[in-house]
Amino acid sequence: MGDQRTDCAIETNGKANHVRLSKPPEAQPSDKLVVTTPIQFLSSAHRWQGLQRRIGLTGGIASGKSSVGHYLEQQGLPVLDADIYAHEALAPGSPGAEAVIQRYGPQVEASLHTSDEAAASEMHRIDRRALGQIVFNNPAERQWLEQLIHPVVRARFNQEIDREPQASAIVLMIPLLFEAGLEALCSEIWVVQCTPTQQLTRLCQRDGLDQEAALARVRAQWPMREKCQHADLVLDNSGAPERWKAQIAEQLHWSS
Repeated sequence: MGDQRTDCAIETNGKANHVRLSKPPEAQPSDKLVVTTPIQFLSSAHRWQGLQRRIGLTGGIASGKSSVGHYLEQQGLPVLDADIYAHEALAPGSPGAEAVIQRYGPQVEASLHTSDEAAASEMHRIDRRALGQIVFNNPAERQWLEQLIHPVVRARFNQEIDREPQASAIVLMIPLLFEAGLEALCSEIWVVQCTPTQQLTRLCQRDGLDQEAALARVRAQWPMREKCQHADLVLDNSGAPERWKAQIAEQLHWSS
């Protein structure tokens, strides 16, 4: 499998999209909540400079990004979700799904429930759990998959951002914001964090994983410490939600 190559062109508006994949720094195990002074990962010249405020919302897996994103949406902010676009990239019949099936074969193929037998014979549905078992235990395969998906995600963000020209602020919820090199889409970056113990517990409960599988997913991302160091705002989700809600209110100048 390691020497196998799959050619798949993902194009948007007739042009191939490319994404920079950053090598994650080595993890520094700790069970303590990271308290650090945020620093700018990219200079301001490389961030979004327009009038619209574009908030990149990220953090470790199972740190609570979705809860924060849902809250911001309830407050009236448009929230664009990278996970939705990543799922679209591997939708049945998509070039991404076909490339995955070509590379890994039946082991990642799930049955497609449809009454149209002709369509079912030409469309493949990805078994995401089986695919996850491969990529979260093999960095080279994970990188291959990211190179397939990230250009699609970037293109979809650009499309959806263009649909919100009147919004004074929008939220770009991107779990792999740093890893995918998508900082330039944002005017600022918020990182949601919790303790490592909370992260593992939430991940195991949410996805039905054992600790070993959960750790593999955590280690596939940048360490929480590194993400916090590259943030403009670190949202503390280790306690009551009121804590990070107060942080957001202060950051967005909302009255209490």
